[in-house]
Amino acid sequence: MAYAAGELGVVGLGRMGGGLALQAREVGLRVVGLDAHGLRAELLAAGVEEARTLDALVAALAPPRAVFLYVPAGPPVDALLDALAPLLARGDVVVDGGNSYWGDSIRRHDRLAGQGIELVDLGTSGGVEGARRGACFMAGGEAAAVARVEPLLRALAVEDGYVHAGPPGAGHFVKLVHNGIEFGMLQAIGEGVDLLERYHDRLDVAAVLSAWRHGSVIRGWLMDLMHAGYESEGGLEAVPPYVEDTGEVSWLVADALRLEAPIPVIAQAVLQLFASRDGEKRWARAVAMMRHGFGGHPYGPSAPVAEERRTGQVGGTWRDEHDRPR
Repeated sequence: MAYAAGELGVVGLGRMGGGLALQAREVGLRVVGLDAHGLRAELLAAGVEEARTLDALVAALAPPRAVFLYVPAGPPVDALLDALAPLLARGDVVVDGGNSYWGDSIRRHDRLAGQGIELVDLGTSGGVEGARRGACFMAGGEAAAVARVEPLLRALAVEDGYVHAGPPGAGHFVKLVHNGIEFGMLQAIGEGVDLLERYHDRLDVAAVLSAWRHGSVIRGWLMDLMHAGYESEGGLEAVPPYVEDTGEVSWLVADALRLEAPIPVIAQAVLQLFASRDGEKRWARAVAMMRHGFGGHPYGPSAPVAEERRTGQVGGTWRDEHDRPR
């Protein structure tokens, strides 16, 4: 069953969904978008077609449809699926591109499958710039469903940045592990910058970071972001030492405990986020700077992000043995 050539619906056109929609238009895909706050002028100018309701979005797409969701994890996803599913037809595929908990994705897949609708859980990495210029996608779902949306995903992914990771839930599980690795790397870089600033003589930290970007073992995008942020902010002092997060990697720590898998670096990185909220930590300023660079994450406390952390995980525990990652 092939999709109507080159079109998709996107619900949630914020930083990630909006960036993805713009990129889709640039590669020649038709995009029908719906956002609670309406479409930004930039999206309309790029040719994204606005739907004011879910009914209008579904009606604007030729079946079988591909509808991408980029909304906050947790209850908003379930509420959206409750409203969207009755409007869809057998063979349609819903792609959840947000940071949902993998156990919730398995539950949602099973529920939609009973209606003949497929769910693909899609880990999306690369930050705001990746959504705009080419993301890294980790898909989970039944082989036939993933195959039907794979041409769209490959068109929107950076070269070699796509994988069908496994069955339902696998995409979001792999993305969760990715986020845990990310936290450990951020913490290590932040601690290194702290040490540079504590040296007994003044160092040209910006120049050191610049040199590390070229040929060193630790070169990479996070180091690029660290250098860019350090230079643009004139050091760390203007950045609040409070690292906000939505809580996904805390889920991974809980999963690791159930799997009896030792992940001390990732677990400690999560604990250090909590520590950042309780004092003047240079490493926390550095981590906040990098997170702001790749994801537009806020400086300092954010009530909406804290609320997402509190409510984002619907399931949170394994219900029985079949939910465990194989």
